[in-house]
Amino acid sequence: MKLYNYKDLTQQKIKELCSRKVEDDNLIFSRVQSIISTVKTDGDAALLSYAEQFDKVKLTSLFIGKEELASIAKQIPLTVKNAIDVAYQNIYKFHQAQLKTESKVETMEGVVCWREARAIEKVGLYIPGGTAVLPSTFLMLGIPAKIAGSKEIVVCSPPQSDGKINCYIAYVATLLNIEKVYLVGGAQAVGAMAFGTETIPKIDKIFGPGNRYVTEAKKLVQNTVAIDMPAGPSEVLVVADETANPAFVAADLLAQAEHGIDSQAVLVATSKKLIEEVILEVEKQLADLPRKDIAAKAIENSYIIFAENLNDAMDFSNAYAPEHLILATDNFEPLIPLIINAGSVFLGNLTPESAGDYASGTNHTLPTSGFASAFSGVSVDTFLKKITFQHLSAKGLQNIGNTVEVLAEAEGLQAHKNAISIRLKEM
Repeated sequence: MKLYNYKDLTQQKIKELCSRKVEDDNLIFSRVQSIISTVKTDGDAALLSYAEQFDKVKLTSLFIGKEELASIAKQIPLTVKNAIDVAYQNIYKFHQAQLKTESKVETMEGVVCWREARAIEKVGLYIPGGTAVLPSTFLMLGIPAKIAGSKEIVVCSPPQSDGKINCYIAYVATLLNIEKVYLVGGAQAVGAMAFGTETIPKIDKIFGPGNRYVTEAKKLVQNTVAIDMPAGPSEVLVVADETANPAFVAADLLAQAEHGIDSQAVLVATSKKLIEEVILEVEKQLADLPRKDIAAKAIENSYIIFAENLNDAMDFSNAYAPEHLILATDNFEPLIPLIINAGSVFLGNLTPESAGDYASGTNHTLPTSGFASAFSGVSVDTFLKKITFQHLSAKGLQNIGNTVEVLAEAEGLQAHKNAISIRLKEM
């Protein structure tokens, strides 16, 4: 990991460090554009071809139905089943509390306005399954979709080498009462959900994280279908001081790095001694990881910044706008108001990102690549749209009528004025 001193960084260098762009971004774009275009034109035939090309499996069907899902789910080990059940309950409890009914507001006598939530009817959930199978993502997307009340939930996940799906994914599907899981991954899954094929229905909004191909595909189809957010390769930024445990910090950095070679783990620390100890711990812990080759490449793409104080550390964090922000300090409370840009925050030395990734209850589908400066993570709200209502009584029309007439006339929109005037005359 490269080491920088915050006080030596120019604004240009900070901007460069906060950029997640890599050299082959244009190549990714052109490839994804081709995949999306082919899926739009050729439908199921393209999906079957891409499964053979990318997933190395010749499919006879593009989906697994409810009965087979239940059968596959029975293969799940009891310990994993119990863990998923606990995670389900915690995630459900946290998201259920997000459902709110807003009060009606009388903006002036006789003029009543309010909002009501309605579920997005057709939603598409993308569940990654490349170098790692992620039933946790299925929970994070499926639970808020169910709570919101979405009527049609289309689930896409890459097929395994046997042309099926993992028993963990199947078990979550049974918990969520999902009818089908479509065996499609990557940019082609995004294209299928955006435009529809003979088998996969066209949906209204796409949800879920993925690699750079999936993220680019989501951005490309935004003119056709809504997306939750740009959610690409995962990242973490750890702010640490002398109270941090170097072994804990190293474990947090590596937990992020093992996601994929394009993941990024950043440490901003106020202690040079801690930095030295963390570097040693990273090397020590890395050697024992089953995914050490992947994690090692991600660590090469990561860096450490020495900051003289926590205020400087927080300034860099806000510029970076991390997907995950860990405050590895006993004195985290004063730092909370300083957080401007972050997807999800983990407070103190005993709160690893892993807790939120799996089971604390918060959602782990979060904005990456600096998009935390403008996007929130997935929630029940992400599956809802808010409709405004208003009602005018006779008194309300009288009270607001002249204001509307004057403003409409000022804008030169006579018909707008007439819509008020004709009603006032009738009264």
